[in-house]
Amino acid sequence: MQTTNTVLMIEPVAFGYNAQTAENNYFQVEQKGADTQTKALVEFNNFVEKLRNKGINVITVKDTLEPHTPDSIFPNNWVSFHKDGKVVLYPMFAPNRRAERRMDILEIIKNNGFEITEIDDFTASENENKFLEGTGSMIFDHDNKIAYGSVSLRLDEELFKKFCTKYGFEPIVFHSYQNAGDQRLPIYHTNVMMCVADQFVVICLDCIDDELEREKVQEVIKSSGKEVIEISEDQLQQFAGNMLQVQNSEGKKFLVMSQTAYQSLKAEQIKSIEKYCEIIYSDLNTIEVNGGGSARCMLAEVFLPKSSS
Repeated sequence: MQTTNTVLMIEPVAFGYNAQTAENNYFQVEQKGADTQTKALVEFNNFVEKLRNKGINVITVKDTLEPHTPDSIFPNNWVSFHKDGKVVLYPMFAPNRRAERRMDILEIIKNNGFEITEIDDFTASENENKFLEGTGSMIFDHDNKIAYGSVSLRLDEELFKKFCTKYGFEPIVFHSYQNAGDQRLPIYHTNVMMCVADQFVVICLDCIDDELEREKVQEVIKSSGKEVIEISEDQLQQFAGNMLQVQNSEGKKFLVMSQTAYQSLKAEQIKSIEKYCEIIYSDLNTIEVNGGGSARCMLAEVFLPKSSS
């Protein structure tokens, strides 16, 4: 099953620009003097309300002031919840993001009626400076058991392949780049340049500079039976790749994105998406500018089985 009706979201208490992640996240810009936490909280609450109004189950957990975790609003990088009851914990590039991994959050998930059978901990790889930042770095085609991964400091190729072997995914490895100043630099997370939905894939093929890699990715997507909806590099910069398909309690599908992403789309791209599902978008400007992540980064999908008790 490609989509879930339950997502985990972390309510920010001290959100702000993170200099440690800005080392290789070229979307981030520090807004000096702006009350980023206050604005981010308004954006967060409005986003949660929009999702719940469509019948999507949102589990919210409040962040803690100590330790200070300015990026906790992006939980999909440290944890993933799988349909066999497994929870995977991931190795994180930025030292101050590692404190986001909270076991009490897993207890809250269980208290919401979900079963956790095992915790699979990959975090020891941090000691070797090898990182794999969850569904930020890996994009899953659950139905076809394919995982797409763009190599960067946040996705170690060896670790990615090890994960795929363990969880039965075919790894599709490639390299993607964005313009940062006058340089062409690796994109930090795969989920800013592609989104895999049940019947289509939104992707910026132009940022895969190697022609053979680009053709391979296209070939795999097409052979999986999904329509390719291309976005430009300019749209990628507006977070148009950072989308997630979810469903509500009745099984109706939605593609979730930010207002910035939505406004960057052309009419024919919107039409292509709306053939398959309704679009939900929300203003996340403060979160995007300071955090360098958007709607998809804020959603950790919960595929866990319901507990029998």
